[in-house]
Order: sequence, then C-alpha cells, then structure tokens
Amino acid sequence: MPSIPKAYLQEVENFLAWIELEKGLSQNTIESYENDLGQCAIFLKKKKVSSWKTVEPEHISSWTASLSKNGFAVSSLARRLSALRSFTRFLQNEEGWQSDFMELISSPRMGRPLPGTLSIDEVGRLLAAPLTDHPRGLRDRALLELCYSSGLRVSELCNLSLQSIDLENGFIRVFGKGSKERVVPVGENAMAAILEYIEYGRGTFLKNHTGSDLFLSNRGKAISRKMFWVLIRNYARAAGISRPVKPHMLRHCFATHLLAGGADLRAIQEMLGHADISTTQIYTSVEQERLVEEHTFFHPRNRKVG
Repeated sequence: MPSIPKAYLQEVENFLAWIELEKGLSQNTIESYENDLGQCAIFLKKKKVSSWKTVEPEHISSWTASLSKNGFAVSSLARRLSALRSFTRFLQNEEGWQSDFMELISSPRMGRPLPGTLSIDEVGRLLAAPLTDHPRGLRDRALLELCYSSGLRVSELCNLSLQSIDLENGFIRVFGKGSKERVVPVGENAMAAILEYIEYGRGTFLKNHTGSDLFLSNRGKAISRKMFWVLIRNYARAAGISRPVKPHMLRHCFATHLLAGGADLRAIQEMLGHADISTTQIYTSVEQERLVEEHTFFHPRNRKVG
C-alpha cells in the first residue's frame, strides 16, 4: 500500500472507517480504495496541491492522463475514478463539504467487446449436427433451429410452453426481461423442426408430472439452461467448429446475419427485445468489422505481391 501524504491522510482514514463500519465492505475492497486514493494523493502532492480541499478537476485529469501514458488499461482508470467519486460523495454527505472536484470528470469510455458470431456456413453445420432418427435429436434440432431463427435468449427458449407457439401464423409469444411480452416470427425451417419434434419426439419425454413446457428433458421437465449449454457445445464439436460456442452466440448470429441481409435495425431491436436501440447497435460494429476483413482479404490492392 502507498504511504499516503500526511496532508491527505485524515480524510482517507475517515472514509475507510466509514466504508468498513457503515457499509460493511470487505477488507480487500477497503484495501483497494486505500491503494487508489493513496496513489492519487501522492501524485497531487508532487504537483504541489496542498490538500484534498484544493484539488481541482484539472488535477484529476492530469493524474489519469499520466496513468494512461504509463499503460494503465481503461478498466483500471475507470476503477480509480470510481473510487474517487465514492470518496467525494462521502466528503459531501458525511463530512459536509460543499465542493466536488469529481463533478466535471467523466469516466473513460469502456469499449464494449463485440459479440462472437459464427459464419452462415458454420451455423448450417451446427444446425445439421443433431441426428433426427431419434426423439432427442428431433428435440435438439428444434432447439437450435428456433434459437437461430428467432434470436431468443436461452432463458426464454427454455421457458417456452406449447401455448407460446402460433403454428398457423408462424410466430411465438415470448416473455423476456421484466416479464415484457413480445411476438417473434419463426422461420419455416424452425417451425418444421418444432412440428416434427412435437409429433414424433416430445411424447417420449412425457412423465406423469409433465406440464405444458415445450422442450423437455429426460425427466419430463423443461430443459435447463445448463443442459442447453452442454448440448450446443457438443454439437459444435461434432460440426467441426473448433472455437468455443455458447448458447448466446446463436442469438448474436441471428442479429448479425439479419443485419447483413439488409434488415432494419429497429426491427432487429424489437425481435431481440432490447429496450434501447444502443444495445442493438453493437451488431452494426460486428458487420462493419466483417466488411473490413472481407475487403482486406479479397481486394486486389490489399494482396501481398510475390
């Protein structure tokens, strides 16, 4: 732990005692706060800032700039700024300070990791992996087809009931996050796989206690998320896909492939059940990245000579 300069020590000690006694935070968290505040205090002292009361926003900006220059990751910078914000809120709410030197400081933008996707060919191989000559294969084919066709979350897929499906009109009713209902279309291949499973496969899994759940386990209950994770991992391996494939990846493929085919972003947002369009917009980055890769690989002026 850094040795906190004396001029800065009292406020930090008061804050650390407060988060331990009043907030009940763990010792590791308390030590993390102490380390971050101590590093900042040492920097401020070197910049001739006499105490916390004389800190200005530009001093904090200068500190974070120095950390960035020394190779600190964005996530690390964001954590340190979060510690300072908690500290200044304490100074205002518990110590009666009027000013807040963090008020004008914004956190560095955290780059959202782009969701992993499969190519259309890889998805085709994955969907074809279940052998449909037995009930389990019929169920698994229907599961995978529906997941890719409608972009459902895994929990939504596992919680579907027979009453959720409108066979005549080709859509399903889904209750997503916050119990919000939405209607999602189902493609022809997925609908055909579901019908085949219901007619020739689902009855095999029925038990005395079975309800109206659509996709059943061997125990006659709704298939679990963990089981679906295992299934998709095994089928990906059987399809010759070497990288890890998780259930959510089919949801990402659904959105990315629709966008690549010209679908409207607002329509994709509605089908995915995103409350905010900004959540859906990440798929535009995925598609842009794919286009750059295609251009780099195929354009004649990008090919190496010799």
